[in-house]
Amino acid sequence: MEAAVFIAAAAVILVGAVGVVGSRNPVHSALFLIQTLLGAAVLFVLQDAHFLAAVQVVVYAGAIVILFLFVIMLLGVDRAMRLDIEPIAGQRPLAVIVGVALAAVLLTVTVVATGELTGVRRAAGERALDNGLSDVERLGRVLFSQYALAVQATAVLLTIAVVGAVVLTRRHGGHSGPSGEET
Repeated sequence: MEAAVFIAAAAVILVGAVGVVGSRNPVHSALFLIQTLLGAAVLFVLQDAHFLAAVQVVVYAGAIVILFLFVIMLLGVDRAMRLDIEPIAGQRPLAVIVGVALAAVLLTVTVVATGELTGVRRAAGERALDNGLSDVERLGRVLFSQYALAVQATAVLLTIAVVGAVVLTRRHGGHSGPSGEET
């Protein structure tokens, strides 16, 4: 059963990833990204990492991609753009160099920070964080006791941001249609 779920989730992730890269419409790319993130959440559930699955769905698929969609809609980048014209000379080769450098730094930090790869053992006085509670239960206790005000303030700010985005997209009391005219 696990193998079938893994294969199905992997297929969903693969189709979504190809859709993100291959789609010409940025809104469709964002929707394919949501598909990819949901497939990864299924893999997290398969590995009994329920907290990571919840974070994957709520934070990444729910918040980050929705933010991308707001930016796409507000800036109007879903219209056709000419990709052969480079607005800043040399920006693409520089982006490739910076991307390779960042990947190398990330790989180096991962190799150095992970004890299994470097052979570094945990100190004798160090103990595991597990005190008999699941990670979701521990996080829930901390978030809704010590940081309850911060969680509520974040919810209010996100609601204000959504309302503000809707107000900013309206033009003179009406919605603008695809041709830019009011409907």
